[in-house]
Amino acid sequence: MKKTFSIAIGSDHAGFAYKEAIKGMLLSEGHTVRDFGTHSPERCDYPDFCFPVARAVAGRQAERGIVLGGSGNGEAMAANRVRGVRCGVCWNEQVAIWSRSHNDANCLAIGERTITLDEALHIVRVWLATEFEGGRHIPRIQKLDSMA
Repeated sequence: MKKTFSIAIGSDHAGFAYKEAIKGMLLSEGHTVRDFGTHSPERCDYPDFCFPVARAVAGRQAERGIVLGGSGNGEAMAANRVRGVRCGVCWNEQVAIWSRSHNDANCLAIGERTITLDEALHIVRVWLATEFEGGRHIPRIQKLDSMA
């Protein structure tokens, strides 16, 4: 049986279309989704939506977070300002696997202007399905979390 998660999601205007598509996919696959906005393609600022997603993950109100924008970079930077959040920008399957298996990423950043929607949906599925390997990666994660 496939594991389901509670997921916080947010985007700026440049990630809005993918956010809506990813949210629909997540809901159809049985995940619980809390949408922190934006709720339209009108220009807005990514920190207004990425900080609440990251705070929900850090506060354990969501198990995972997904933030989207044009490149995913600013969104990841915003999310990573919140203690306890490890957000990686993922642009292909292998990077998504490593972000989870090596870095125990609890937040995913995707750039709508960098990959196709099909690639984004695939990355989300792979990222959610990938387990943290633990082992040699644990001390590194502990260092990240202690430095925030």
